[in-house]
Amino acid sequence: MSEFGVYSEVGDLKKVIVHRPGLEMRRLTPTNARDLLFEDVIWARKARKEHDAFVELMRSDFDIDVMHVHSLLEDVVSDPQGRAYILDRKIVPNEVGILGAGELRAWMDELDAKTLVRHLIGGLTVGEMPKEFGVSASKAWGKNEFAIPPLPNQLFTRDSSCWIYGGVTLNPMFWPARRKETVHLAAIYKYHPKFKDGDFKVWWGDPVEENRGNAMLEGGDVMPIGRGIVLIGMGERTTYQAVGQVAKNLFDAGAAERVIAAKMPVDRASMHLDTVFTFCDIDLVTVYQPVIDSIQAISYYPSESGLAVVVEEKGWLDVVEEALGLSELRVVQTGGDAFEQAREQWDDGNNVVALKPGIVVAYDRNEWTNAKLREAGVTVLEFEGSELGRGRGGGHCMTCPVWREPVDH
Repeated sequence: MSEFGVYSEVGDLKKVIVHRPGLEMRRLTPTNARDLLFEDVIWARKARKEHDAFVELMRSDFDIDVMHVHSLLEDVVSDPQGRAYILDRKIVPNEVGILGAGELRAWMDELDAKTLVRHLIGGLTVGEMPKEFGVSASKAWGKNEFAIPPLPNQLFTRDSSCWIYGGVTLNPMFWPARRKETVHLAAIYKYHPKFKDGDFKVWWGDPVEENRGNAMLEGGDVMPIGRGIVLIGMGERTTYQAVGQVAKNLFDAGAAERVIAAKMPVDRASMHLDTVFTFCDIDLVTVYQPVIDSIQAISYYPSESGLAVVVEEKGWLDVVEEALGLSELRVVQTGGDAFEQAREQWDDGNNVVALKPGIVVAYDRNEWTNAKLREAGVTVLEFEGSELGRGRGGGHCMTCPVWREPVDH
């Protein structure tokens, strides 16, 4: 088997991409946080310490190859072709203005790799631009205006690209504030030595700059669960236009046999499928029941005409159980009473990431959910997330598995 590909949600995790919080988190303010899709301002130094503990747990205790976005990008932009790929898509008139596309591009072409990546993710203010072409800009817009906006959501590496069996999708995301994250991951897969000659396919989303209209996909909605089955949430950020295209491409390549879409309410509580539903073991999931009860399951199958679509009559959990051939899908509900459920769902009680079957990593603050998982036989490894959790994403959101082994159902 190739050392790339994700063949389950709970098989042994071998390789993963993460992003350590950096300059972009220090750019968050009460004024701009919501525009940058954050609910709160994060204490960046504390968030880094929490993230370091999360990474150390994966590396030291489970020998997982944990790759950081910033390190991978530094290698990419050290290659002239890789640098050009990113700057050709980010430093353009529609993004930085007509002057920026010339002067700013020339200046960024000369930056060392570390500094360039720092600004590609952390943003660039007018005051940080060279004085010779930043004077008029600072007078017009102010030194603290962004010539290049920061990307604090790069933290959630699962969303911008996601691996489905033997390939990956490069995702056109819902909010403009996140779309340039995908350019970074596309450049890594195309130009980084660890990936550029890898044995994997790009299922959908390339070229990343193509206007895909209403076809939008985010990796927090995508779960390859084995047996040729893929679950994809359709809620706030992933659309049916994208789901159908991804399904057809997987079927055409023989990479999947069934795609089951979870049509969810377009609501902040169901931003992604993995905010209300994650696998902890081969036959055990944690769920936020109020949203799960409202899901309409829709199955896609290959057909001679392209796609066959079946609107399922059973509930979501019953459909998943049947698809996996399980006699029972065990369920742990987030939280205790209705208030506890809502709070722990908001604090990412459902957003756990499995490192092996029955072993998950979770925020320590979700005490009730973690206790119930342990009662069900799951090993829960806790780490502090008082600051990371303010971004509304847990371990599942913060990891982009690149190689995960299959499991036997």
